[in-house]
Amino acid sequence: MTKLTTHVLDIYSGKPGKGIKVELYFISGENKIKLKSIILNNDGRSDQPLIEKDEFKNGKYELVFFVGDYFKDITNKDDLKFLDDVVVRFGISNNKEHYHVPLLVSPWSYSTYRGS
Repeated sequence: MTKLTTHVLDIYSGKPGKGIKVELYFISGENKIKLKSIILNNDGRSDQPLIEKDEFKNGKYELVFFVGDYFKDITNKDDLKFLDDVVVRFGISNNKEHYHVPLLVSPWSYSTYRGS
């Protein structure tokens, strides 16, 4: 099935990033069009694909992971956050394939890749 999915792994605590807010945007020229806003489930995943089928178009997308509040809650620190919102921009060149964009994150670093 052609769709876009994501998940977050908290490498600071070794657990899924449950409760993290994620927003998805489609980038059209200078405009960002908000497509969806979700809260990740207990497994650090969305309950449904972010987009799929006819909504899933070739083009440039942006995922915004709101990790600052998540780490504030688990580290109990009110300090200025090193990472607050993690923005991942990526392109969909073949909307007939499944795209999975995972985020591995700690309060001080992150990594992403195209998963399966």
